[in-house]
Amino acid sequence: MKLIIGNKNYSSWSLRPWMAARASGQSFEEIRIPLFIEGSRERILQHSPSGKVPCLIDHGLAVWDSLAVCEYLAEKSPSLWPADPAARAVARAISAEMHSSFQDLRENMPMNIRKDYAGKGHTPGVDANIARIEAIWNDCRARFGTKANPGGPYLFGAFSIADAMYAPVCFRFKTYGVQPAGAAAEYLAAMLAHPAMKEWEAAARAETESIPAEDLYG
Repeated sequence: MKLIIGNKNYSSWSLRPWMAARASGQSFEEIRIPLFIEGSRERILQHSPSGKVPCLIDHGLAVWDSLAVCEYLAEKSPSLWPADPAARAVARAISAEMHSSFQDLRENMPMNIRKDYAGKGHTPGVDANIARIEAIWNDCRARFGTKANPGGPYLFGAFSIADAMYAPVCFRFKTYGVQPAGAAAEYLAAMLAHPAMKEWEAAARAETESIPAEDLYG
């Protein structure tokens, strides 16, 4: 398998399936294509019919869109979703919500691992998005993590696609100094300490490309 991704500092959509692929135990080749430079779209189109990242290539089959890639990986590694049907249903629901919602947060607090923008980016819409995310984290830990499945510090105990979907938010919270309370704070700390997250962060900090449109606050 090959996973086509963009800049690790900026590409939140690339991070999600990359985390899922690492958690799946499947071996894959990572192909990183820096975004928004001359020739980048042409290079991406050699792999992805949408002209966007991420895209997974498996024996000639192209799967694009981050959630579709995660679902494809789950076909090979079913443990990427919780085993309990109720937990699995909620995990899918919050993953889909992350995929389609939180536009204010995306626009005003884009993922930018190398920066320290503590206190920046807040608007009423952003704060409402943050409150909703904290509520999701606290609820999942209370219902499916701490009590029902104490096998790990993640949303449903063991690491799942739901955690992969919220991984970029964890980096955003670090960059913009967002400090949730309670179980959400513990979850954030666990995610930032995840070995794959630390590996991605180190690679992002080593990148030299800059996308000015993503460096919103200097």
